[in-house]
Formats: sequence, C-alpha cells, structure tokens
Amino acid sequence: MADSLIHPSAVIENGAQIGAGVQIGPFCVVGPRVRLADGVVLKSHVAIAGDTAIGEGTVVFPFASIGEVPQDLKFRGEDVRLEIGARNRIREYVTMNPGTEGGGGVTRVGNDGLFMAGCHVGHDCQLGDRVILVNNASLAGHCHLDDDVIVGGLSGVHQFVRIGRGAMIGAVTMVTADVIPFGLVQGPRGHLDGLNLVGLKRRGASRADIVELREMLDKLGGGSFRDTARHLAEGETGGMVRDVLDFILGPSDRSFLTPKPA
Repeated sequence: MADSLIHPSAVIENGAQIGAGVQIGPFCVVGPRVRLADGVVLKSHVAIAGDTAIGEGTVVFPFASIGEVPQDLKFRGEDVRLEIGARNRIREYVTMNPGTEGGGGVTRVGNDGLFMAGCHVGHDCQLGDRVILVNNASLAGHCHLDDDVIVGGLSGVHQFVRIGRGAMIGAVTMVTADVIPFGLVQGPRGHLDGLNLVGLKRRGASRADIVELREMLDKLGGGSFRDTARHLAEGETGGMVRDVLDFILGPSDRSFLTPKPA
C-alpha cells in the first residue's frame, strides 16, 4: 500500500491488492479479492466486493456498489468476476455485478467510460471503451455494448441485446432488440430513427461516409435485415458500411430494431 492514502475509517480486508497512489476515502469497504490498480480513487462510502479488478485511474464516487453477487436467481455462488478498465468515472449509486456461470463468468467494462448516478451494469455484460450511461440507465444481463455507445437517462436495455459501435439511445427508451452501429434509437418502445449524426461528425466521419450509411439504411429498411445485409455484403463494401453489415451478420440471440412504420 506504499504511497496510497487510506482513511482510518475504511475497511480493507486481508488479501486485497492496493496499487500505488490509490486513495480510499471514509467508510469504504474493500473485499479480500479486490484488486485496485495504481491511482484508483474511492471517494467515500464505496463498497467493492467479490473477485473485482479496477483499472488504473478509475474514480468511484460515494455509495456505489461494485462487484456484489449477480441479481440472478440462478446464481449459486460459483466463482465469477468483474473486470473494470482504466480511467472510468463511476458516479453515485452505480451498481455493477460480476458474471454468472451461464454467461461465461465475467462482466467486463472497458476504458474511459462515464457511468452517471444510479446506473446499473448487469451480470455478464460486455462493454467497450468510452461508453456513457446517463443517469439511471440500466443494462440487463448479457448485454454487449461496443465502443462509443451512449445510453440516455432512464433508459433500459433488455438482456442479450447488442448495441453496435457509435450508437445513441435516447432518453426514456426501452431497447428490446439489437441496434446497428451508428444507429439512433429513441421512443418509449425504441425504434431505429436513423443515424447518430452528431456522434458520426464528432468522430470525423466524412460526408461521403454518411451518405453511404444512409443509402445502406434505406436498403435495409426494405426487408429482413439479415437477408438484405447478406446480399449487400456480397458487393464491394468497406469502411463504416462494412462495420454495420458485419455487425448484423454476427451471432445474436435477438432481432434488430427497425425504423418506425410511417
């Protein structure tokens, strides 16, 4: 624990691994299998349990509960874990659960994410880098979110749903099926509402890229997503369009959100 700053009221159980420069504030509880990398900050009243690893420079704010047992009635105490990457910001009252035996045994959170107050990351979720969950957004078990996904406040994502890179979920939206990369989904029962144009522009997408994505989306709306994507993939496509087609043709347990009927 050299060079770490640990408040006297914090409880660090035997076996916990504490990196250099870690700060642990008042009334935090760190379990015996927890690993905190260099520079992690636990503000105060944070509870870290289970086989949980938190990456370098991540900051956890008061009253977050990280690594407690999955909220799954099938869980029987098997050996599971939670892996959180570097430089995340985990705000007040966030909950993140480890995996389950039926889902591979591990929940993973990437780097540079922002998890605003009251968010939930369920068991066996797999999150990429730079993911943002706005206040009180919730991910059910087994969800996959690729890099640069934003989920709006008070939104819920159904179990086993995949959300592709750069997609945006609007506030107060229920997502019950897969979302294509760069898609924009909004509404109480979410429908695909075009492209996440703001996100695309922020990431340097050219006008030509956006035009190609729009043309592809128009074609996908004319029939079965997978059948149309398979046909389009036989042509000479690349770049962002290829990313979307590969995502659609990838393994999934769910259908895809489609444009809202006119």
